[in-house]
Amino acid sequence: MPIKLGPAGVPLSCKGRTIVEGMDDIISLGLETMEVQTVRMVAPQHFEQYWQAGVLANKTEFEMNIHGPYYSELLGNRVERGRSMTKIETTLQAARTINARHITLHAGHYGGMHPGSAANEQVANVFAGIVDRVHEIWHDDEDEFPVFPWIKDGTPSKIGVETSGRQELWGSLEEVLEVVNHVEGTIPVLNIAHIHARGHGKMRTSEDYGELFDEVRETIGTKEFYCHFSGVEHRSGNAMHYTQIKKSDLNFEPLAEFIVEDGGWLDITLISDSPLLEHDAMYMLQSIEKSRHRQLERKAREDRRRALAAQTGTTPAALAAREQEQAKLREDAAEEEVKEEPTQEKPAEKAPAKKKAPAKKKAAAKKKAPAKKAETKEEDNVFDLDEDDDDDLF
Repeated sequence: MPIKLGPAGVPLSCKGRTIVEGMDDIISLGLETMEVQTVRMVAPQHFEQYWQAGVLANKTEFEMNIHGPYYSELLGNRVERGRSMTKIETTLQAARTINARHITLHAGHYGGMHPGSAANEQVANVFAGIVDRVHEIWHDDEDEFPVFPWIKDGTPSKIGVETSGRQELWGSLEEVLEVVNHVEGTIPVLNIAHIHARGHGKMRTSEDYGELFDEVRETIGTKEFYCHFSGVEHRSGNAMHYTQIKKSDLNFEPLAEFIVEDGGWLDITLISDSPLLEHDAMYMLQSIEKSRHRQLERKAREDRRRALAAQTGTTPAALAAREQEQAKLREDAAEEEVKEEPTQEKPAEKAPAKKKAPAKKKAAAKKKAPAKKAETKEEDNVFDLDEDDDDDLF
């Protein structure tokens, strides 16, 4: 079950802001991948960073990925499509330089089209052209790249078609799977937050994830998955914005449980889109490790139960029932102890420290002024009432 986790961009905790420095920090955290963000534009001065990142990734077998422009108009008119393809071209060049395994792209708004086969066919034609262009870039025989061994020996980047998070954007799960099924060289990018939002919060249990991955596998026959994960605030089937995982109704624990229990066949890359980036990537890694520990503990109990059943001539199910009964008895006994504790402490609470110092002062006053005994008694009575009132207050 190969699984790699990493942030979408340079980590927040990275003192430097270059890609190479971000890679160093990610590796030191025990993560294995990152997604370079070219969501707006690729400036020429960035290519020196990309070249250095590609060399480091090749030497360390670190998985690099890249995200193309967020705002695309692949369903627009010729001018709009041309503008989008110019941005995508720079992303493809950067992907080659950093040896990216996946290139994530969006289709954008429906434009003047409506959801259906016509829109899907146009998107498929555009992505087929993008795949051809990637192969041209990687297999350009006119150029020599002695410092880029991955260009000669590696395989071209795979084009990822990402699910969108809003109803007015092309990119429902069904649309993405239909296009990927018809265009070789593309893979679906499952943005779980987007799928959750468009489904009105449907990703809640490990069974939900099992259905999702089974649907993808049955439709396009893949074991390789590229996923984005983040918390999300959503409304009326639309994603509003990303949030940290712990502040969302999209929990990661069910996905971790599915990966550990039923995802042995997966080859999955998980990218943290959370505003916390590497912090939530580490949280996902820890959740997966906790699920593994729970699985090992459960298997160890089952093994001990089977061994004991064989020795005692009973069944594992009977032993499991007996263990549950004993656990229930222990819980009931613990509850009884909690109920008894307050009654045992009450005597101690009713024994506050005695304040006799004022009384001694009054006694001394009595010895010094014996002629005023009646007045002293009256003062003592008043003082006694005050002392009782103080006890009630405190």
